[in-house]
Amino acid sequence: MSGTATTGSSASGHSPAPPGRRPSPGSIAVWVLVAAVGAVCWTVLALARGETVSALWILFAALCSYAIAYRFYARFITYRVLRVDDRRATPAERMDNGIDFDVTDRRVLFGHHFAAIAGAGPLVGPVLAAQMGYLPGTIWIVVGVIFAGAVQDLTVLFFSMRRNGKSLGQMVREEIGVVGGIAALIAVFAIMIIILAVLALIVVNALAESPWGVFSIALTIPIALFMGIYLRRLRPGRVLEATGIGVVLLLLAIVGGGWIEDTGLGDALTLSKEWLVLALVVYGFVASVLPVWLLLTPRDYLSTFMKIGVIVLLAISLLIARPVLQAEAVTDFAREGTGPVFAGSLFPFVFITIACGALSGFHALIASGTTPKMVAKESQVRLIGYGGMLMESFVAISALIAACVIDQGLYFAMNSPAGATGGTAEAAATFVNGLGFDTTAQSLGAAAAAVQEDTLISRTGGAPTLAVGISQIFSDAFGGGGQAFWYHFAIMFEALFILTAVDAGTRVGRFMLQDTIGNVWTKFGDLSWRPGNVMASALVVGLWGSVLYIGVTDPLGGVNQLFPLFGIANQLLAAIALTLVTVLLIKHGKLRYAWVTAVPLVWDLVVTMTASYQKVFSSDPRVGYFQQRQVYADARDAGDVLAPATDMSEMDQVVFNSTLNGVLQALFAVLVLVVVVDAVVVIARAIRAGQLPTTEEPPTPSRLVEPAGFFPTPEEKEALAEHRRLVGAGVGRPEAEEK
Repeated sequence: MSGTATTGSSASGHSPAPPGRRPSPGSIAVWVLVAAVGAVCWTVLALARGETVSALWILFAALCSYAIAYRFYARFITYRVLRVDDRRATPAERMDNGIDFDVTDRRVLFGHHFAAIAGAGPLVGPVLAAQMGYLPGTIWIVVGVIFAGAVQDLTVLFFSMRRNGKSLGQMVREEIGVVGGIAALIAVFAIMIIILAVLALIVVNALAESPWGVFSIALTIPIALFMGIYLRRLRPGRVLEATGIGVVLLLLAIVGGGWIEDTGLGDALTLSKEWLVLALVVYGFVASVLPVWLLLTPRDYLSTFMKIGVIVLLAISLLIARPVLQAEAVTDFAREGTGPVFAGSLFPFVFITIACGALSGFHALIASGTTPKMVAKESQVRLIGYGGMLMESFVAISALIAACVIDQGLYFAMNSPAGATGGTAEAAATFVNGLGFDTTAQSLGAAAAAVQEDTLISRTGGAPTLAVGISQIFSDAFGGGGQAFWYHFAIMFEALFILTAVDAGTRVGRFMLQDTIGNVWTKFGDLSWRPGNVMASALVVGLWGSVLYIGVTDPLGGVNQLFPLFGIANQLLAAIALTLVTVLLIKHGKLRYAWVTAVPLVWDLVVTMTASYQKVFSSDPRVGYFQQRQVYADARDAGDVLAPATDMSEMDQVVFNSTLNGVLQALFAVLVLVVVVDAVVVIARAIRAGQLPTTEEPPTPSRLVEPAGFFPTPEEKEALAEHRRLVGAGVGRPEAEEK
């Protein structure tokens, strides 16, 4: 998948100045206009109370903010704070082995990275957070990604590349110390298992009893294998050709899923949740051990077209349909903390619930896992790290809009637990009316009929609600009805969207495990040793597969129980990542720039520690894991069965799962605090000394010529033209792709 040119070049320890010319008056005028549009949109959103508000205000507020952040703030971090140097060879160039280290075209790698980081969080989290209103979620998704999430992804990717693509836990151990390092290795790996299990759980819930989704997603595997072989063996570097073929085959797979749904093949592909657990475990293992170019990279790249295509189509549909927000700016549930969708107050739980759309520790694992081993040039970290996270944030904004434009009576009927809604349209209508929203059993039944579902009552977890919102927007924009088609299409899209994070995450988990065990068994840490790859992959999928099975069979609902743990653990993981990069900036003598990562770190610690305390010690059984355990244990001991459990064995299961969740929550918080305290000691030493030695690899001259962004600048085109001249003169190697 390499699309690089080579030429002689020298490296030095000094970084070049940021590229580019002095901005023209036209460029200045454009950015002033973008800022003005964004300011107007934010003003409308902030001041609107009770008026009709178009969803387009949210859309343009986010897009303008993203554009300004990428153009100015990301550039500042890349060239002033990190001082990237394209004269240095990256690990992909120096250690290319065709398995894990592989120089990859920047466009393909952007697709792989985005596909790997974009999982359940940006789809499900904002939908659940809509309970609080559209304004809190919108502010956190946009502000959080600009100053926290994208900053973390960019800096972790850069520092991992400077250390041969080492994992997050291994870098903490080497740069912060043994105590903090051991705590980080344990915390990072354990949190990774929880994250992968929850991501897979959303996939299972989306694909269960859905032959269309199973068929379409299963076919992405042979399509990806074909693309990998095509690019590696048949037509090396012909990215555009492979992309065209792959996209056509993907569209055929999607359409074909609808055709086979009512056939005998459809019956065979109507799988239960338990069978899907087994299928995902097998797939995760295979994806982890195969060479990265054969399955993982082409499949993620292919999936990205589906992901970005649907999100762009959704944005276009919003422009056409111009839906009105049905949700309030800030609901009473945000002020009182008594919402039926999830328990807890606005602070800290809206930040925890939104999760990946603004800040995600899982991204740090990808940015120190597969991605740093494939980046061709250091300057590409801005596009891949910061730009990839902005794209995910836009997914989160789109999901929030989709949840806020549907009837709010339907929203709460879908997302409230069955114990509250009664599971029937009549009981759900009574419950929702009691919340202050007007709905009827007939309207709830009509909503289900419109998407050809028997019922939408208590379809919790966020994914069905998002599918309803997307189907409503698409059918309004393009006319002709078809809401049922768009609904099932959206369900399949969500499963595909999330599955790419599971396969990439499993491979990263394998890297982490090999790094950790490699500290005591050197051979196991060799990523090119095939038996070690197989053993580590089997252990990783076995662990997250076990947690996944627990979630699938949980009487209280796996999403309801595991998503809060997932959200907090994910943000705790981000705290570890931000702690590491803050330490590295200071150790490198860049104390004046440490605020770039230290400010989001402090905020993240305040949020996650508050949430962890409440989940462990709250006396409300809806919030506190141990209080929930106590309530069910007391009822079990008294011989009572509490809904939704149906017998004593399920009561035992609830008690066990609640205890396990509480213990894990407390353990994760303690381990993160150990890392932070150890880091503070290192920071104090570094400040006194001015700077400290690090494990950064010494520079090696690079021979690659690659553009930094999607499209080459005039200067980059000149460099590529010079390369072609050298090739024509018999120097260097031929171009590997169409630029």
